[in-house]
Amino acid sequence: MAENNLNDWLNAHGDYLYRFALARLRDQHLAEDAVQETMLAAIRNNSFEGDSSARTWLTGILKHKIIDLQRKQIREQPVSDLVDLDAAEHSMDDFFDNSGHWLDKPQTLDMPDNALEQKQFLAVLDECLSKLPKKLKAIFMLRDVHELENENICKELDITATNAWVMLYRARMGLRKCLELNWS
Repeated sequence: MAENNLNDWLNAHGDYLYRFALARLRDQHLAEDAVQETMLAAIRNNSFEGDSSARTWLTGILKHKIIDLQRKQIREQPVSDLVDLDAAEHSMDDFFDNSGHWLDKPQTLDMPDNALEQKQFLAVLDECLSKLPKKLKAIFMLRDVHELENENICKELDITATNAWVMLYRARMGLRKCLELNWS
């Protein structure tokens, strides 16, 4: 790939790629790193054949870079974060009685109707995501945002299917509880 071609792509698609990465990673520095890694991969591989648009091709590379960053975050998680998964504040006992039935039936959340409400909802959701332990947040993002199959998540994170489903359940329940408390 010619250098001026890379510059053209960066000028044409850099902002889009950055916004795409930022929406998924929720961290400016990680988003910048992901876009930079995407451009480096595009230079190294030079596999663009024009079968799709340059933006589509670069976005495909970026998706893989985002997933790689999330895997790295999970694998480099401090032991203290792993212990935190079983802490009382993340207990599912808050939701169920001794017989396994709901203590309080989950509320139906009203979805935002306009742009301002959507922005407010996303801010609350982002805050709720930030309260989850890193590993639960990462598996939620991989499964429910990036829509990876459970089998692929298990292979990538080197965990069992049961462990993945339990972690995903905990993440979803934690988000549900936080949203019920903070979004009306």
